Amino acid sequence: MIELGIGVIGYGFIGKVHTYAYRNLHFYYDPVPARVRLVGVCTSRAETAERARAHGGFDVGVTRIEELLSRDDVHAVHICTPNALHHDAALAAIAAGKHVYCDKPLARTVEEARAMGSAAAASDLACQVTFHCRFVPALMRAKQLIERGVLGRVFHFRAAYLHAGYTDPARPMSWRLDKEQSGGGALFDLGAHVVDVVRYLLGDVRRVHGSLRTFIAERPAPDGSGPRPVEVDDLALMQVEMNDGSVGLVEASRLATGSNDQLRIEIHGQKGALQFDLEEPGWLRVYRAEGPEEPYGGERGYTRIECMQRYPKPAVWPGPKFVPGWLRFHAASVHAFLTHMVEHSPASPSFADGVACQEVLHAVQQSSACGRWVDVARES
Repeated sequence: MIELGIGVIGYGFIGKVHTYAYRNLHFYYDPVPARVRLVGVCTSRAETAERARAHGGFDVGVTRIEELLSRDDVHAVHICTPNALHHDAALAAIAAGKHVYCDKPLARTVEEARAMGSAAAASDLACQVTFHCRFVPALMRAKQLIERGVLGRVFHFRAAYLHAGYTDPARPMSWRLDKEQSGGGALFDLGAHVVDVVRYLLGDVRRVHGSLRTFIAERPAPDGSGPRPVEVDDLALMQVEMNDGSVGLVEASRLATGSNDQLRIEIHGQKGALQFDLEEPGWLRVYRAEGPEEPYGGERGYTRIECMQRYPKPAVWPGPKFVPGWLRFHAASVHAFLTHMVEHSPASPSFADGVACQEVLHAVQQSSACGRWVDVARES
């Protein structure tokens, strides 16, 4: 079994999540695709780099990305920084011959994303995006059913990713609320995930009609020095038309009071329908428009499929019958990344998927600004 050395750039919330996945992968999978060594972690300051090194169990903590990329024992890097740093870090890593696992969205702008996608395509490296919702067993099962034609022709759908973490106007400014650092608000933070789920299940988006709203226009500065203007959206609403002619409503909100981590999708087709809610992650609801309707409804109705943790082998733990959790989805995503590196196979979800998602987000921003339908421009 080969050994792969991992470097992590950024050790905030998502950096810890990726590190957790590596630390626990051998519990979830037997065998693992490769032995993993957590070589180094990079943060902006020496004191945080040392804390991250000790906390995550890395060999070294550094303050410059180049210190990771110059090491022969680092084979892959995870980019877990604010969105503004994704582009430069990814291009540097690819130029250094390192595999790349980048948090979503791929970048701040469609131009940055396309440059990253082009560099990945020109290399023989595994370059993957952290679209971990693709690794929820219920959504994996939904994709299988759609591809088997269980729904028949899809007519329309509704999809939403809802959080409530920004409802308090006293929550201070952070990089996620700074357009220069993030590129967008709820649209980029949560919309990237729900747009990718829509693409994963139903294919590419042809055009959009979007509306972006900011309800809390000012927030306290982190140092308490006074209010700062908020330039990103709290809520993103989208009408979308897909390449196959189906249409949908897509929503991303960080002000959805009562929601915690609620990714919902409902799909209606000629022969059936699907429903999923991430806050009930073990179950997929399936309706088949077959069988008698009479008397009194006959045998029709939604069936709850117990997807739970029915991951394919070599997944072994904790077992197929237990309710899955958010960290488990990240472990499955990291396992896929390791497998792609070992097998020299194209990464999925790839940087190309990240670019396609970014093109939709860009079209939504354009549409919200002009108030009209906007075609999703694809890179030629």
